[in-house]
Amino acid sequence: MNWELPKVPSPESQEYLRQLRQNPAFGDPGNDFDLDGLRAGMGQRQEPADPAVGCWTVDAGGVPAEWVMAPGADPDLRLLYLHGGGFVSGSPGNYLPLAADLSNAAGCAVLLPDYRLAPEHPFPAAILDCAAAHEWLRHHGPQGAVPARTTLIAGDSAGGGLTLGTLLALRDGGRSLPRAAMPLSACTDLTLASPSLRTEPDPICSARAMPHFVSMYLGSTDPSHPWASPLLADLRGLPPLLLQAGQHEMLRDDSVRLAAKARGDGVGTQLEIWPGQVHVFQIRGLPESRAAIAHLAAFIRLHAAP
Repeated sequence: MNWELPKVPSPESQEYLRQLRQNPAFGDPGNDFDLDGLRAGMGQRQEPADPAVGCWTVDAGGVPAEWVMAPGADPDLRLLYLHGGGFVSGSPGNYLPLAADLSNAAGCAVLLPDYRLAPEHPFPAAILDCAAAHEWLRHHGPQGAVPARTTLIAGDSAGGGLTLGTLLALRDGGRSLPRAAMPLSACTDLTLASPSLRTEPDPICSARAMPHFVSMYLGSTDPSHPWASPLLADLRGLPPLLLQAGQHEMLRDDSVRLAAKARGDGVGTQLEIWPGQVHVFQIRGLPESRAAIAHLAAFIRLHAAP
């Protein structure tokens, strides 16, 4: 299934980009890499706009997590969503609005795992947590120990890389895979070889920050490890993918290159590069944000078991 993308950014998106470019991106001179500040910002809890959306914490097989479920959502259609934050920051509470939007649009229950962060817990701790959360999700839902009808997985930025790394870890361990996956603005190559890291002036996060994220996350691990850089992995056997990225982000080519690699490995893959959009534009409240979420919801429904 393919959806047509807008050829020209909305006026709201154009104005949003103009305002962003008036200030330095995270990691640029004048806005240096500040781990404590990043953690404080991405650790803030944001409640869903709709107070009817339910949110509650659980122990997902030893991993702290939070369920998010809109009224009328199917508790047996379950999405594991992996938050962004450069592998070193972020929290489920910061992603409640996006999870609520996905739950409402797709009619699914969303589980946000609070996976361990680097540098205190370097690679592969986060992937092991996400794989454990998915295994738990298969057998436990919002209403207790009830098997899932369908599981899916998604994530953005570092969480997009973790989405792919988790799929590889599950496959390599001989465990059941989600039915489909949605990496958003995904970080897929920690060798930092994508051209857009050098050519695209990202207004959200500077490419200058990437070596800091990589060193804190990987420690002594080779960045070409397939779970760390899924672009360099054998992707055969992975479920269908929908990749979304914005035109104006440094990681854009991580998605472009991953899509080509996945197709070459026989994985059904759909790639969307949204004109005029920035990193993780799905959370920005723009017309394109809502349209992209509608695409994700349609993809979830397409791959939901009958």
